[in-house]
Amino acid sequence: MSFSDNVRQNIRGTINDHDKRFACLYAMLLFSRTLTKDEICLKSESEILDSVFPILMKTIFGARVPLQVECKPRKDGSVLRIYRITGREAVTKIRSTFHIHELRRIDMRNLPTNSIGMFLGGVFLTCGSMTDPHKDYHLEFTVPTQELCNDLCDILLSVGVHPGTTKRRYAHAAYLKVSEEIADLLTFMGAQKSTLDLIDIKIDKEVKNNINRLNNCDMANIDKTISAAEKQRDDIKVIILHGGMSKLTPELRELAELRMDNLHLSLQELGEMLKKPISRSGVNHRFRKLAAIADQYREGSANAGE
Repeated sequence: MSFSDNVRQNIRGTINDHDKRFACLYAMLLFSRTLTKDEICLKSESEILDSVFPILMKTIFGARVPLQVECKPRKDGSVLRIYRITGREAVTKIRSTFHIHELRRIDMRNLPTNSIGMFLGGVFLTCGSMTDPHKDYHLEFTVPTQELCNDLCDILLSVGVHPGTTKRRYAHAAYLKVSEEIADLLTFMGAQKSTLDLIDIKIDKEVKNNINRLNNCDMANIDKTISAAEKQRDDIKVIILHGGMSKLTPELRELAELRMDNLHLSLQELGEMLKKPISRSGVNHRFRKLAAIADQYREGSANAGE
């Protein structure tokens, strides 16, 4: 089951009183694919609507408004479900009940304060979708008209989320891409379980990203340590090549010999292995002295190391 269907299933479980049923059905009818004087048509690939839309229609209108249901199998294995109400008398009954005029707009008379969340849940059931949060954070409503999209955005803003909008080929879309706002909206629509799933996925992604960053940082530090050790070894080789080891102080000679035998050790580890252990900064200071001596040999100084 897709994440979108998980959200739909959660919403379905919260349609539990008359006001919520009324608000949910109002949203599904208002945001349906086709809404004219003679026909209302709602299409969906989600089988969850089979246990929502026909039941809501029967609950609110009884047998007074006949509903036609058609299933069309597709080549990819999915099934397109088409819910159709035809005839001017039936459509007029619905439009009158929900105050739906020729120019589709959201009528707040149909939405008591405690049913706005269920109304948005009904919009999601009809034209909403959500990308798998493992891949991206994106919740979207594909809306049939510009005016309806504007009204939807106003309601979303009123409940504390900030949708973006875009024009599709045959419709308009309002969308959210901020995970925190998506979580807030899922909760408001009644999909609390999906909210928890989203939060769990986000935490897992952040943990994995932090681990990757730490691993990358560790690898960078290892590369830096090896590069520095190779430079130190090259300096010591120059000193050896010019017979300069015997001219070094005992402390510098001990460190030089230790580095030649332990290329992989860090400065701190080298400092701890000396006869008289010293700090990392002390080891670094001695290597700077060795580097200066090596540079003198490279420049041909006869007094290098003294």
